[in-house]
Amino acid sequence: MKHMNQQKGRMERFRQTALDSFKTHRLFWVFTILLWTKSLIAYQFFFNMPAENAVQTFILFINPLSFTLFLFAFSFFFGGNKRKWALYSLYLVSSLILFADTTYYREFTDFLTVPVLFQSSNMETLSSSFLSLLEWKDLLLLGDLVVLPFLLWKMNETSQVSQRRVLVTFGAAVALFGFNLVLAETQRPELLTRSFDRELLVKNLGTFNFHVYDAMLQTKTSAQKALADGSELEKIENYTRQNYAAPNPEMFGKYKGKNVIAISLESTQSFTHNMKASNGEYITPNLNKLIEESHFWPNYYHTTGQGKTSDSEFALDNSLYGLSRGGVYFTNADNEYRALPEIIKEDNYYSAVFHANNKSFWNRDQMYQNIGVDKFFDETSYDLGDPADMTEWGLLDDEFFLQSVPMLEELPEPFYAKFITLTNHFPFTMPSPEHELVPKFETNSTTLNHFPQALAYQDYALGLFIDELKANGMWEDTIFIVYGDHNGISTNHNAAMADLLGKDELTPFDVAKLQSVPFAIHLPGQENGEVHETIGSHVDMNPTIQHLLGIDTSDQIGFGNDLFSNERNDRAILRDGTIVTQDYLYTQSMCYDAKTGELVEDAGVCLPLEQEANEVLEMNDQIIYSDLLRFKEDN
Repeated sequence: MKHMNQQKGRMERFRQTALDSFKTHRLFWVFTILLWTKSLIAYQFFFNMPAENAVQTFILFINPLSFTLFLFAFSFFFGGNKRKWALYSLYLVSSLILFADTTYYREFTDFLTVPVLFQSSNMETLSSSFLSLLEWKDLLLLGDLVVLPFLLWKMNETSQVSQRRVLVTFGAAVALFGFNLVLAETQRPELLTRSFDRELLVKNLGTFNFHVYDAMLQTKTSAQKALADGSELEKIENYTRQNYAAPNPEMFGKYKGKNVIAISLESTQSFTHNMKASNGEYITPNLNKLIEESHFWPNYYHTTGQGKTSDSEFALDNSLYGLSRGGVYFTNADNEYRALPEIIKEDNYYSAVFHANNKSFWNRDQMYQNIGVDKFFDETSYDLGDPADMTEWGLLDDEFFLQSVPMLEELPEPFYAKFITLTNHFPFTMPSPEHELVPKFETNSTTLNHFPQALAYQDYALGLFIDELKANGMWEDTIFIVYGDHNGISTNHNAAMADLLGKDELTPFDVAKLQSVPFAIHLPGQENGEVHETIGSHVDMNPTIQHLLGIDTSDQIGFGNDLFSNERNDRAILRDGTIVTQDYLYTQSMCYDAKTGELVEDAGVCLPLEQEANEVLEMNDQIIYSDLLRFKEDN
């Protein structure tokens, strides 16, 4: 009885202390509850982060609170009315960060990182797309920022704060974060080592705590290059040698001296292959025809992260993945690489890139110069005079290809030429009804509805380009490659995508499979197509091209395998840690049967796959952050 009375007494004192604190520091608690609530609103209505169990639901509920308490505790260092404006300023900045996160997530299904914020040169081109991302529900995050100053103006803040109160508040915030982290680790062990899976981090740490963690990672990676001494390279070299796939003897060097043209198909995914629009016409008839006459891999995946198209270029030229945070074209453009343009230059190849956009977008001009590209045809090389030939991103693809052909014809042969298309880009709207070659999709997503029209126009332009190459005689002397650079439809449109594909909903398995992008190689003299059921990804393009040209890659450092090799490691690792094999698909900490799409009973069978994906991505990031290739002896 005495023990029960003591417990009741402690509870009553706690209740009274909390009540006194709220009365005395009312504004502190009002702002704390407002930001906490705003974070929960973002989880519920802006981010797609479903909780799998009651513990995860609880973690999502509490994880904004530790940062919120810690942040607003700084207001206690201000006295009088200065404190209320300090609270508002902290709340304003936090709300804007949350708004930036939700807007970025709406387009990319990802969260902002420090390296992305450094990509300021991209902002001008992105401005019109940003406006198309705004929605009325954004007022839930921004609306109160206008009202609060008028309310605060009439209030007087007179409460005094003791040093003990400040220390207790900071201590409570730290303790709550520690509790949150321990609880999260029970759900996902080694959580903080998975920096490439941002959704997992945000789900368990909270949006603001994630940004703090991301800033700590940025500090660490900034120092990583200076501290590297080359000893880290030995383990990576051993891995790449052990996973080297010898070329197919029938294909190795068969096309030595032939031109190489690689077409980056913007935002093109495999789900539209052989799909018809509502008028009964194929959306991509030219791509379909090319695939029928080429080597085609239907189980091929993009490996891009926040670097998007530039990440796919990086994989093509280096057989490496982009970074887990930001775009390597920005963060590490001055590294030492052993890129495709440099390698084939030794066989007298001339390299060029065609892209009718600003040369500094994705820092391409600097990166191309570093990796040995001989000529970059940017927007200054094209006639942009007719507004009818423009989208908000640049020149329409038909004009882009047609204007590129004369420049291509002037290149010294043999050449390696890369073309980066633009038309099929978010928000996928065409300049006029005349450019809408097929009807829209009919779903509840405006973005998805526009998608086939931009895609069809890109396909139309591809057909024109192939016709031009056949007419000028280049076609029969060229290795012609097309690849989708990254997904076009983010998971924010899952409900509409499920409706389009005739599904009740999209599972994580379905979302992972939708990361498949088209990849085809048409070889000189080829008449009949061949379908390869092996699994591949962007990092496999580089060794495949080199082996066709007769270049030995056995001593090169990269994570791809020749797609024609009989010894290849038959799997695809995606930048978020997803891994696809013939038997299993591992994604979002779940293990699926690759053939049925059903969760497997023994999830442990995917543990080796998860470990392999983590190991490869960690080695990849170490190569880039530490600039390890500068230590390779043959560089």
